Amino acid sequence: MNVQMIEGVTIANVVPENKGRKMTPVYLFSVDNMLVDTGPSNMYETLRSFFDSQSYDFIALTHNHEDHSGNVAVLANQRELPVYVHELGLEECFLETPYPYYRQLAWGERKPFQPTKMPDQLTTSHSTWEVIFTPGHAKDHISLLDERTGRLFTGDLFVTPKPKVIMEAESIPETLRSLKKLLNYEFSSIFCCHSGYHINGKEMVNKKIEHLEALIAQVHELTEQGYSIDDIDRSLYPKTYPIETVSEGQWSSRHIVSSIVKER
Repeated sequence: MNVQMIEGVTIANVVPENKGRKMTPVYLFSVDNMLVDTGPSNMYETLRSFFDSQSYDFIALTHNHEDHSGNVAVLANQRELPVYVHELGLEECFLETPYPYYRQLAWGERKPFQPTKMPDQLTTSHSTWEVIFTPGHAKDHISLLDERTGRLFTGDLFVTPKPKVIMEAESIPETLRSLKKLLNYEFSSIFCCHSGYHINGKEMVNKKIEHLEALIAQVHELTEQGYSIDDIDRSLYPKTYPIETVSEGQWSSRHIVSSIVKER
């Protein structure tokens, strides 16, 4: 685990391994008296020293997926902390491991916990954070912005400018709308839960917007020419990624194309 402080935010970074293979990095953030996301349950012992070293009065979840909420139950019980989640994700928090087996293997079992509905703003010791509803990756996804400093927590909304696979429940058009929504706000740096800190946050968000806009236009054009979803998928994404096999197709480049065609 690597821990550093940037722009007043303490960042913990872990690169998990599964059977010797490095997985997607996980980043957690602590600022003032707020903890943003908690990481997966199977990384608790690795992250324990980070949790113990931080002073926080509440937990804000960017969404309820297990790699973000996996340690909520133990942390909330230890310190009797409120845990804020967008209202669309509240019900799933009461369930134990409400996700497929391959995700349990990757991130561990997520214990149920009792969340509190996310307010429109969160107040920490030095800042007021605007809660921005940004679905696309998940139905309950939010971003957190301190407009005074330009710091923006983006959860899993950004991750990479050019996604190659997404989950079946994700939507590329909805992600694009959420990214464009961010441009209505003043921000500079972004803190991403899987790619970390980006000092040029607005530039990176614009890069993803440009890529998704071009991608959507390309899919629409191919659809009009009579190509099927599978044809377009094979043309745009000829490579098969390991996660597609491991997840039995629940992660796939095909979902990128189908989510675009579905909204056409």
